[in-house]
Amino acid sequence: MNNLLKSALNYISSEFRKDTAKMLVYTGTIGWILSAGAQMMGILFNSKLSNKQKSFLLPQEFWDAFTNIGLFFVLTLSAKNVAGKMFSTGKLAPKSVKNFLENNKELYGSKVGKIDFNLNDVAKNNSLFPKDAYETYKNFGTTLVTLGSGIVATNILTPYIRNKNASFAQNRYMKYKNINQYQQNTNNLKI
Repeated sequence: MNNLLKSALNYISSEFRKDTAKMLVYTGTIGWILSAGAQMMGILFNSKLSNKQKSFLLPQEFWDAFTNIGLFFVLTLSAKNVAGKMFSTGKLAPKSVKNFLENNKELYGSKVGKIDFNLNDVAKNNSLFPKDAYETYKNFGTTLVTLGSGIVATNILTPYIRNKNASFAQNRYMKYKNINQYQQNTNNLKI
């Protein structure tokens, strides 16, 4: 068991050591999943709630969780990937990388900023490339973008979309309730 835990921790460490943004995306998503699961379990096992209340609250909580988790994961991962691409193409780079590219203009000058250009490949193939500065800068930048997109996803987009969905569902429920009430009243008149 100890070796399994050690292997898992080593894998996590090697996977996220140079990509803090990736760690934030996945740990944030796992946190949302655990939180939503706990919330649904709390509703399910709450003896103070009637079955009718549970049948309303559980689907509501499920769709709430789906919206929260989906928006968070998609938005943060997309923002991280777009920012990462901007760094790997050289669009955004620290001064030492820009200087390196400028000094090797004949090799890289026309490629910088192009979608198929990748500074990670340059780092592998050229020992003079300032790899540490590049990786630190890229990690910091993608982490900031991921944090920002996570904040936007959880504090702006999720409440907006959740409220739109809730309003739509409530309107449908009220319409259904009014139709049933009308049918019940009509049936009472026939008696």
